[in-house]
Amino acid sequence: MKVIATNKKAYFEYEIIDTYEAGIVLMGCEVKSIREGHISLANSFVQISKGEMWLKNCYIKTYDKTTAFCPDERQMRKLLMSKGQILKINSQISEKGLSVIPLKIYFNNKNLVKVEIAVARGKKLYDKRRTIKERDQKRELARQIEQ
Repeated sequence: MKVIATNKKAYFEYEIIDTYEAGIVLMGCEVKSIREGHISLANSFVQISKGEMWLKNCYIKTYDKTTAFCPDERQMRKLLMSKGQILKINSQISEKGLSVIPLKIYFNNKNLVKVEIAVARGKKLYDKRRTIKERDQKRELARQIEQ
């Protein structure tokens, strides 16, 4: 599994409840651009409408060497999951305060582009402060161990 892009802010901004793997519908030039690492998951999210999952606001740079049709860099991209999983996720996010966010994009062992998505709850300010405090304590402990 080769990880291409991760959503680093997601772990800080959200409390992860469940994770799922989904396929993504892409064009050939988009896959080539992803192979070069020209993708960003910042501010992207997943929306469920009419029984389908869509990845919104994901940036994939247009491939430089393409001469054919180039899709929009921030267009909606369909995520591929079974109906049962989509219904399960939809019932989870019907609760107050839950949302679906992408965590990372990677190539699996069959060289297919996959997206790891998560059902998450937004953290409160005091939770974020606690996360920063714990991270600083771990960093300080690691420094003391090295010396």
